Amino acid sequence: MKKALIFQGGWEGHEPAEVAGILADILQEEKFETKITGSLQTLERDDLSGYDLIVPNWTQGEIDDEQLMPLLEAVASGTGLAGLHGGLGDSFRRATDYQFMVGGQWVAHPGNDGVEYIVRINDPGHPLTHGMKDFTVVSEQYYMHVDPVVNVHAVTTFPVADGPHAGNGKVDMPVVWTKKWGSGKVFYCSLGHAADIVRMPEVTAMMRNGFNWAAR
Repeated sequence: MKKALIFQGGWEGHEPAEVAGILADILQEEKFETKITGSLQTLERDDLSGYDLIVPNWTQGEIDDEQLMPLLEAVASGTGLAGLHGGLGDSFRRATDYQFMVGGQWVAHPGNDGVEYIVRINDPGHPLTHGMKDFTVVSEQYYMHVDPVVNVHAVTTFPVADGPHAGNGKVDMPVVWTKKWGSGKVFYCSLGHAADIVRMPEVTAMMRNGFNWAAR
């Protein structure tokens, strides 16, 4: 049986404990032995190389080098990394090596919560998005700094004609991407502002596929 670690915490607005429970249910349905922790000290106390998948669910906050380095090294050695929204894409804003591993970092969500937008599937033949169709979300729409090395599997369009870049029209922003970090595979999905969004069938399916894809 594969082993997964979820570490949850940080900003409470993202409902980290409830979302961690949903993600743990998905992992257990996929036959992962799953541990949930609410302490970053687990990253320095556990042998992270013993996990096939690590799922950060920690928005903002701070991480010590003694906690970050084992995580970076475990993923580089083959442990998978997967997560969603601010729990992976807006963690530890001062830890640039963490952002380098993830492949991106949150910048803004124009309009805040309640924006209706379409998520467009780029490659429905990929294991992450196999058989999926475009779908609509009413939530935060994440605008992110993104590493150009990532492989993009789903996007959303931002209208920018009325913003500071007036006249540039529209821009596509990655919603789902993958990349490598050493021998480890990284999966990210920007959806999941709160538990109700994570429970959407499309988001649940994306996370299920992402966990299985990223795991060692």
